[in-house]
Amino acid sequence: MKVLRKLGIMGLVLGLTMGAVGCSSTNGDDSSNNDASNEEAVTLNISAAASLQEAMVELEEKFKEVEPNVKLEVNLGASGALQQQIEEGAPCDVFISAGEKQMTALADKDLLLEDTNKTLLTNDLVLVAAKGTEVKDLDTLNTDDITKIAIGDPESVPAGKYAKEVLDNTKLYDKVKDKLVLAKDVKEVLAWVQQGNAQVGFVYLSDAQGAEGVEVAYTTEADTHSPINYPIAVLKASEKQDKAKAFEDFLLSGEGQDILEKYGFKKAN
Repeated sequence: MKVLRKLGIMGLVLGLTMGAVGCSSTNGDDSSNNDASNEEAVTLNISAAASLQEAMVELEEKFKEVEPNVKLEVNLGASGALQQQIEEGAPCDVFISAGEKQMTALADKDLLLEDTNKTLLTNDLVLVAAKGTEVKDLDTLNTDDITKIAIGDPESVPAGKYAKEVLDNTKLYDKVKDKLVLAKDVKEVLAWVQQGNAQVGFVYLSDAQGAEGVEVAYTTEADTHSPINYPIAVLKASEKQDKAKAFEDFLLSGEGQDILEKYGFKKAN
């Protein structure tokens, strides 16, 4: 009886030990399989030029496949307004400007993370016209047929600055300046032409692509305005610099560049 009792106790102890080892092994496997799900969720604040509105939707979806625990909060607007917000302390991890002037201003104030200020993409400036409005060339702007020309405010909207450069360099600005109506960003320019509040407007090719109610009447010559480069950078004040750099790397990758090109942008050289 004593021998049987000892064997029974030993069997019970052995069974419990093996069960504990089995549980430990299983838990270890679950831990390794669930590393991604256990990772802390991160929100990145992205300040981006308004012209990136449509592209950012797909970019966010694709980036989610790479970084499932990262959520993007995208603040779209005129690059100059976004620059000012950042300078005043608005939360921002990544800034994408439609002009180099705004990014340079932040760099001069030492607000950018070292080695992250890069050219993301380029664009073309075009003149769009409401359907039914005939525009043969830029000189048409100086005719009685055109009474309102929409452009972004040159002080804060890069597309507006480029448009003013075009008008200056083609000797048209002084002739048509009284026809100009200034918008807060390039999307508003497009909307005004679509709604009939202006017969024509200067926007990026990416904005005109697929837009209803308008057609591209003229593509400006590259030598009539500054290069249209969109720089990107991570902010030095970001508390999520690793994830912010991962998002920047994704946008500069082949997949990110292909998505941007689909929306009418040109790949960075």
